[in-house]
Amino acid sequence: MTTTQTTLDKLGIWVSGLCAVHCLSLPVLVPLMPLVASSFFAQAWFERTILSISILVGLAALFTGAIRQHGQFYPIVLLITGGTIYWFKNMFGESFEPFTIAFGALLIAMAHVSNLRMCRQFRKLNASYATSQLATVSK
Repeated sequence: MTTTQTTLDKLGIWVSGLCAVHCLSLPVLVPLMPLVASSFFAQAWFERTILSISILVGLAALFTGAIRQHGQFYPIVLLITGGTIYWFKNMFGESFEPFTIAFGALLIAMAHVSNLRMCRQFRKLNASYATSQLATVSK
């Protein structure tokens, strides 16, 4: 149960990180490698597919953490905000696109990191509570 949620969080961090690396490295690769620029890596559908997978994995991980463990839903707000910013990366124009992408990806990663921390704290508190209860029962 908690292992699956932790795995989903870590997967979400990796996918959003790969998404950010893809988008931030593309402007460097385009002038250097016209073949890469014309391949499917530079297509909008590919980028949106990666982002959609990242959001779906993130929602699964964050809802699992919020419902089964810590009860906090603000990481989901971070995830959705970051995904929306990332999805509409051209909102400030093409010249600001790398910054918009980086900010959106950062929010997505922050959502996963905060969820992981809260889940760890929850497990640690439950473990110490269970230990104290066992100590009380054994007396």
